[in-house]
Amino acid sequence: MERRLMRRQSARRCCSYNTLKAWLPILSWLPKYNLKWLKMDVLAGLTVGLTTVPQALAYAEVAGLPVQFGLYSAFMGGFIYTFLGTSKDVTLGPTAIMSLLCSSVVGGEPHRAVLLSLLCGLIQAVMALLRLGFLLDFISFPVIKGFTCAAAVTIGFGQVKNILGIQGVPQQFFLEVYYTFHKIPEARIGDVVLGLICLALLVTLMFMKSSLTSDSDSTCSMYARKVVWAVATMVIAASLIAFSWETYGNHVFTITGKTTRGLPPFRPPPTSDTTANGTVVSFGEIVEDFGGGLAVIPFMGLLESIAIAKAFASQNDYRIDANQELLAIGVTNIMGSFVSAYPVTGSFGRTAVNSQTGVCTPAGGVVTSVIVLLSLAFLMPAFYYIPKASLAAVIICAVAPMVDYRVVAKMWRIRKLDLLPFFVTFLMSFWEVQYGIVGGIAVSGALLLYSMARPHIEVTDHGVLVMELSSGLTFPATEYLSHIIHTRALQVSPPRSVVLDCSHVSVIDYTVISELRDLLRQFKLREVHLIFAGLQPSILKVLLAADLEGLRHNHSMDEALQMESRNLLDD
Repeated sequence: MERRLMRRQSARRCCSYNTLKAWLPILSWLPKYNLKWLKMDVLAGLTVGLTTVPQALAYAEVAGLPVQFGLYSAFMGGFIYTFLGTSKDVTLGPTAIMSLLCSSVVGGEPHRAVLLSLLCGLIQAVMALLRLGFLLDFISFPVIKGFTCAAAVTIGFGQVKNILGIQGVPQQFFLEVYYTFHKIPEARIGDVVLGLICLALLVTLMFMKSSLTSDSDSTCSMYARKVVWAVATMVIAASLIAFSWETYGNHVFTITGKTTRGLPPFRPPPTSDTTANGTVVSFGEIVEDFGGGLAVIPFMGLLESIAIAKAFASQNDYRIDANQELLAIGVTNIMGSFVSAYPVTGSFGRTAVNSQTGVCTPAGGVVTSVIVLLSLAFLMPAFYYIPKASLAAVIICAVAPMVDYRVVAKMWRIRKLDLLPFFVTFLMSFWEVQYGIVGGIAVSGALLLYSMARPHIEVTDHGVLVMELSSGLTFPATEYLSHIIHTRALQVSPPRSVVLDCSHVSVIDYTVISELRDLLRQFKLREVHLIFAGLQPSILKVLLAADLEGLRHNHSMDEALQMESRNLLDD
């Protein structure tokens, strides 16, 4: 008795520990942590940190926020993800897409961006707790690709004004295109020269890196570190050049300008806002202004991060927990809002660097976060002199690989109809980013519903008509199935019997049962038969429970055809 009690207690403790490990994945790798892992994590974290600092400054510019907000958003993810994340490679922080979405929703107002981070985090965390990660499956690949391509074009072209050094260009894409070309005569020579040199250097590094993709992992890892150091060196060199000109009173370059020095205060995000004329905007009014962005941003953040996590998990042979990833991102955004961060997600570029430099655990993110915090504490005055043209070059090269023109040809070869949601998303995103995503999802949903309402039904003649259903039978398909049966069997002269091959049918609902009851009655009136063949046990159970009058069924198609052939001979 005592042994049995001890076994039960041991089983409970084991179950409790496994549950705790599911919610805190750090417990699965921390007991095995060793010196070798520490060395690799420090190296990877340092390398990613050097990538993160210039990118965070640049992405804040995309979000329309002061540059320090990029760094405020870049450090919380490393700490939170170490405890809650299930991928060793993923790095959370500001990204080009999230920055663009944030800009379109908050319009460059820092207080609203911070509140948006809190609300997005709450939505994401609730989705994780309710296990609603499956909702992301309804955003199709063509929609994602259409959006990322449009976002890359929008973000990339938005930096042309900084390469040219021109001011007063609107944010709206079509106006931005017009005014950028209209103001080319106002371009500053210094910005143009510096921007083009930085672009040329970064493009050269990109081509050299792509030429090494087939080489060994160690070669790629070493080259990835060299690329990161080269980018950091380029930004530092550009800043020194700008500083030297500014010292002599020559304003040759458009520089970042004044930044707030030091670490951000830890405080609750603002729940109201005050306009320039002193009008107080309530929490409800701010949420109303966010509109559809409050649904789009959390979903896109989750989608981007989980897609990255799955890709690198497959590449490096481990598995992730999608719902746990949702929780990690949600908690990061919630806690980030207390340090003035705007919404963040997984970064593909920095995650690739993290993986290539040999990170062993999520602890590498802690080193990256420390690098960002040190930059905030000691280097903010130096960021004053960073030329905007150099940051624009970093952004353009970061988003250029997102323009995947090959995907159009692939969709054309595989399924041409997928191009419809792709182009709807792509084109509408230039109008408003949220509209593009919503429009693409709506078109994908319509195509999905159409395929449910018009399932493929193959009709063959074996003396009796055989109708093979290719998928489940649900209420949208009821009318179509009834139409096919009436036109091919009941309305011809003489009426014909039908064998319904249900071997692929795994789902059936009440509306279908009602329609089948009516069809059986119609067949009986015309003295012909409707026979169900290949029924799965679960479907047969439902049909028998419905007590359908005149129901005929056989286990196999051959039995059904033999029985109906005998009936024809008897007639």
